[in-house]
Amino acid sequence: MQVPQVLLLPGWQNSGPGHWQTEWERLHGDQRVEQHDWMRPLRGDWSARLDEVVADSPAPVLLAAHSLGCILTAWWAAHSRHTAKVRGALLVAPGDVEQADVAAWIPGWAPIARERLPFPAVLVGSRNDPYCRLERAQVLAGDWGARFVDLGACGHINAESGLGAWPEGRALLQTLVKD
Repeated sequence: MQVPQVLLLPGWQNSGPGHWQTEWERLHGDQRVEQHDWMRPLRGDWSARLDEVVADSPAPVLLAAHSLGCILTAWWAAHSRHTAKVRGALLVAPGDVEQADVAAWIPGWAPIARERLPFPAVLVGSRNDPYCRLERAQVLAGDWGARFVDLGACGHINAESGLGAWPEGRALLQTLVKD
């Protein structure tokens, strides 16, 4: 079995120093899917870029998404012809673009695609995430057919959460490739 390439899907404004995605890129050689505009994300542009990277990958892929990257994953999966290349997705702290304050910062991303994902997924939520209530994250996990993991009170599960390389998250990602 070919080892999957991990594609990192950051959210709005990208993932900076101290973010677990940046640490995974440095430690494990994961590939960040670079977007044209991190500050003014356009759903169609971001989805087209993800489709291009997945299609061009010589290996199967695992998606490790954070925040808006989770919403991108669901939208892309509902529209792409390349989903068979995805072995699984780790969806961390989805940004609720249907929440009024988030929608104001990131217009054009609602409604959230609610179709069941065509690959295994784990969604990790936090009890005090300002961008997605825990109950809402649980509903999204159910809609997407993802296993839900409650990480406790970890904010937006980003650099400010102090997780560093977040080995527990890496272990969750690895569960997606086990038979």
